[in-house]
Amino acid sequence: MNDLKNKIILVTGGGKGIGESCVRKLNYYGAYLVVIIKDKKDNKKFKNLHNIKIYNGDVNNLDLIKKIFLDSKKEKRFINCLVNNAGVRFRKKFLEIKKKELKKVFDTNYFSIFNLMQEFAKYNIKYKIKGSIINVGSIVGENGFDELSGYASSKGALSSLTKSFAAEMSKYGIRANTIIPGFIKTSYFNKFKKNKKTLYNWTLSRIPMKRWGEPDEVANLIAFILSDKSKYINGANISIDGGWLNA
Repeated sequence: MNDLKNKIILVTGGGKGIGESCVRKLNYYGAYLVVIIKDKKDNKKFKNLHNIKIYNGDVNNLDLIKKIFLDSKKEKRFINCLVNNAGVRFRKKFLEIKKKELKKVFDTNYFSIFNLMQEFAKYNIKYKIKGSIINVGSIVGENGFDELSGYASSKGALSSLTKSFAAEMSKYGIRANTIIPGFIKTSYFNKFKKNKKTLYNWTLSRIPMKRWGEPDEVANLIAFILSDKSKYINGANISIDGGWLNA
């Protein structure tokens, strides 16, 4: 499998859940991975992988982002794909949300991604590299959920950003798409299923396929969109939710 052998991919939030599956899948398909992991303890998950470079830090650290692109140039491994997976969850009643809490959510779920996309675009335009970006959104940003207005608005803004970016950057050979996962079996799944049985059963009742998705299924979609097989897909919101948004 070498569909991505010509890709050098920067993945954020690579230590857990969708990010971890994404790193493994893209590596399997032949890509060279540059991965941002917040918790250094997660590094050991990838000790047996080759063609991977890990940076430990926070996506909100613009100095770290600039260093990654600078290192890539020095090493002559020019980053041509970006997966913005890092994000924070936030649940609180609308009337109780404080401005500083909302700012914290947007700093990670929107502004850090805006900064990464901007650095990526400058870098790819300067070195005349065709590139592809995937932003990881959420069905919450499309439908809205009770007590998730802060989180939902950050993901909704991200989808709008992706579309406008795609329209403006296409002339440089840079495309961008948003994938919109539904309920996926990430690290919180078992705890959620055990402690919130009523809510868990409700989610199953709303999903036409009657199951939660696997992180590996999301990673497969990401691999396809980053590959040259999908080079005419641009500015799209692509849901992977078992049919949730169509129900």
